[in-house]
Amino acid sequence: MDLSGVISISGMPGLHKVIAQTKNGVIVESLADKKRFPAYSSSRISALEDISIYTTGEDLPLKAVIQKIFEKEKGGVAPDHKTADPELLKYFATVLPEFDKDRVHTSDVRKLINWYNILQKTDLLTKEPAPAEAEHAELPKAGAEAEKPKPTAKKSAAAGNKKMMKTDAPKVKIQTARKSGAA
Repeated sequence: MDLSGVISISGMPGLHKVIAQTKNGVIVESLADKKRFPAYSSSRISALEDISIYTTGEDLPLKAVIQKIFEKEKGGVAPDHKTADPELLKYFATVLPEFDKDRVHTSDVRKLINWYNILQKTDLLTKEPAPAEAEHAELPKAGAEAEKPKPTAKKSAAAGNKKMMKTDAPKVKIQTARKSGAA
């Protein structure tokens, strides 16, 4: 599951994917209706990969919590985020029993489950391969591909540039405007 480029914008419902960077912010696309619009640097933008959930031990990254929901639901849809508060907290306690009940509010759980359902609906959730599977997938192939000559430095630099241009969502550093304390 790759949450890079997926953001939440304060005051706007749903999740968005970063498409491009502009001088004053970024161009985003809504995951729900695929409409594109600018998000300015004055907006409160949160990247999902930077969010974590409070637990009784160390904070758990949002990606890990979403993975737990994915495993519990076997890739299916989670309960509706508009479910009654006690039922919603009971469900979340089955997913993440060690969450900090004092610092994680019901509204946070609602938002998390809503985000999970949006990501699941748009097919952005996939099962993470086990470490042994990931290592096996990266092994070089034997045969004709192994015998190909390596490209020269000039060609490999050009190939690297083409790879960068083909990415769907570039990593964007979002800077917010800061007000000076001096008058």
